[in-house]
Amino acid sequence: MCTKHRSGDVRTDDKPSRRPVTFTVPVKCYIMGEARYIFHAEWYDPVSATVKKFQLSFFPRDKSVEMYDLRAQRLFLKRLPVEGVEERDLYLGNTIVVLSRQLKLIDYADATTREQIGSRRQRTFAMVKPDAVHRLGEVVDVIQSHNFEISQMKMVQLDKSQAAAFYREHEGRPFFTPLLDYITSGPVVAMELITTDAVKRWRELLGPTDAEAARQDAPETVRARFGQDKQSNAAHGSDSDISATREIEFFFPSTRVSDVMVPQTTASFANSTCCIIKPHAIANGNMGDIMKAIKDEGFEISALQMFRMDKVQAEEFLEVYKGVVPEYPGMIQQLVSGPSLAMEITSIHGADTPTKFREFVGPSDPVVARELRPHSLRARFGEDKVKNAVHCSDLPEDGPLEVEYFFKILQ
Repeated sequence: MCTKHRSGDVRTDDKPSRRPVTFTVPVKCYIMGEARYIFHAEWYDPVSATVKKFQLSFFPRDKSVEMYDLRAQRLFLKRLPVEGVEERDLYLGNTIVVLSRQLKLIDYADATTREQIGSRRQRTFAMVKPDAVHRLGEVVDVIQSHNFEISQMKMVQLDKSQAAAFYREHEGRPFFTPLLDYITSGPVVAMELITTDAVKRWRELLGPTDAEAARQDAPETVRARFGQDKQSNAAHGSDSDISATREIEFFFPSTRVSDVMVPQTTASFANSTCCIIKPHAIANGNMGDIMKAIKDEGFEISALQMFRMDKVQAEEFLEVYKGVVPEYPGMIQQLVSGPSLAMEITSIHGADTPTKFREFVGPSDPVVARELRPHSLRARFGEDKVKNAVHCSDLPEDGPLEVEYFFKILQ
């Protein structure tokens, strides 16, 4: 049976609205029963400085999207295939890009979507501890290879009061003080992971708490491969949904919190350069490999954080390329198409770090890079001039400035 989107009714919850809709554009007929997922989404309109609310429908069969303007009570975008939007991107809190608009998914719009997506897109918290941060690229590679999506990530330095708040359930136990000393001994990397049964699956991938026992009983687990002992055991994972929610909120607060309780960035802002792993490289599962390659080349990742840039931020950051390179519009679109990982890079080269790292990144065109510098990052992970895996600071003086943009201004 074909209808005009359920006879013109608008689904804003489990029941169709009784208010009739007058469509201003032709509406396709859909086969009754075709799978679709429906969300409430928000888009910040920079022109009017208002937040606009939509009902967004995604049709997995052809990866098409339809949008309904909830305030105006009319169809905003008729069904249209959208490049870059995948079923895996559909989870609450995520931002997807539809025709250059960044839409944040804030709620499920019907029970079917809640049941089907909610069960498959569970989130959990993961933390790489101080003893394993130097092997972060390898840990990230294991995470991505087991079909976890890293939706948030940042490197921070905890102080004693913050660590005590995070591990408050262990207060009073004999190991509490040594635990605080250990977890504040160096930077940690906090992550939000998303997949089916995320809490259970991440705990299984972590392995036994004691790294020595893990090497005996579960040698392929994270703690067996990267941990040292029962305390220095490489990584942490939430033990329940409730713990995951609390721990994610601790490192990635959804509302403004006291600066005292916000873990500090590890960026040094000196003798450094900026590197950004672009959204396409993250989506392709190259993030861990790129981080490993940077480490193997003798550079250090001294700070990192995942960002979802909007168009205004992308244009501001890449303004120097406007009118200079023909790929500029595509560069903007690539940066806003998904999460990027911004990193501060340091090395033994000191003030020469930006120049040395720029050489390692390679020419902007991956085709040229593969000819001239086959071991460079863009030669190994790039696709074309826009999807060339990473951005890096072009000039030595730009390095600290670009690091400041991400780790100070965008904070």
